[in-house]
Amino acid sequence: MSSYRQLLYHLVFRTKDSQPTIIQEHADQLYAYITGIIKNKNSHLYRINGVENHLHILTDLHPAIALADFVREIKVSTSMWMKSGELFPSFKGWAEGYGSFTCSYRDVGRLIDYIKGQQEHHRKKTFEEEYRSLLMESGIRIDERFFP
Repeated sequence: MSSYRQLLYHLVFRTKDSQPTIIQEHADQLYAYITGIIKNKNSHLYRINGVENHLHILTDLHPAIALADFVREIKVSTSMWMKSGELFPSFKGWAEGYGSFTCSYRDVGRLIDYIKGQQEHHRKKTFEEEYRSLLMESGIRIDERFFP
């Protein structure tokens, strides 16, 4: 019998101090770079998008990879790439930590639409408001030390 898996994660992480350092005119190049990292980890990217201070990634995770290692690889690699180039001159790094939310395959379409709509969504809601909502919807207790 072969092994099958469906390990879907909605990942969210922000820039250091939530500074607006992801220049949207160059975001597609950042997303392409992250896509390459995910492919190299034998995982599948469903959708990536974000705004100036944070990213959302909907991805399948290969079972041989620990989630913490996966996110660390994305954050470390992109941080080095962004700091070494001229596309994101104000980028100082990613904030410590991340949000990861497991997903059902039947929710993929809804999550893709949600991630696609980040620019519109953030005309009405701040990152902190959005992140609190995601944590509460997932039943995660919020540690107020990490919110301004």
